[in-house]
Amino acid sequence: MNFIGKKVLITGSSRGIGHATAKEFLKLGALVAINGRSQATVEKAWLALDKHENITKIVGDVATVLGCQAIVNQAVSALGGLDILVNAAGVGHAVSIAKTDEALWDATMDINLKGTFFCCQAALPELKKTGGNIVNIASDCGLKGERKLAVYCASKAGVVNMTKSMALDLAPDIRINCICPGYVDTDMVRRDCIDIADNPEKVEQALKDYAPLKRFAAPVEIAKAVAYLASEHAVNITGTSLSIDGGTTAG
Repeated sequence: MNFIGKKVLITGSSRGIGHATAKEFLKLGALVAINGRSQATVEKAWLALDKHENITKIVGDVATVLGCQAIVNQAVSALGGLDILVNAAGVGHAVSIAKTDEALWDATMDINLKGTFFCCQAALPELKKTGGNIVNIASDCGLKGERKLAVYCASKAGVVNMTKSMALDLAPDIRINCICPGYVDTDMVRRDCIDIADNPEKVEQALKDYAPLKRFAAPVEIAKAVAYLASEHAVNITGTSLSIDGGTTAG
């Protein structure tokens, strides 16, 4: 795959899947706008990407409509256009229904669902000019339920079905797809699930055993799938949800 000269914005690319995706697109020759909520996180990501000359740094929060518009507008201005949007910004917290409050609901929906929608909306004029495309990061939790993740599941199910609906609205000018990972070996999974456990090794093994393939995905595995869906090899693919979950949604 060759993305030389292609202009790519990746939200939530200061860490995790988004960061791995930025690294993959840079390797394939793209001009990449990385994004995080603070200057510090963006600078840290830039350093981790070896201060690559093809990086544009964009600070901004996708949790508001104005934030989404500002992120996209800055990227378009700095890159000189936009060919690919990857919505990788996301949050998730394991909380029981009884202990879920409005603040948790709003924060999850604002970032995972509203942020994805309004970044897509803001990018449409430029993507229509370039015949570009969008890849959203959803989750296997968007395709099934999981204990203590009702809010997260709702937000990611929204991303999956929203992607399908947008595909119908935007065809034939713009393709849009989403990826539904299972457990990925990211700092978020380790920080929020494994490291806080009384027995981290036991929890890590349980999370791996949850999938029939008995393993985590590596962030780069998701990144390579994003690149595929954004590439010329996938020109006849739109509205799909690609599961990379070790078999968790197989049945």
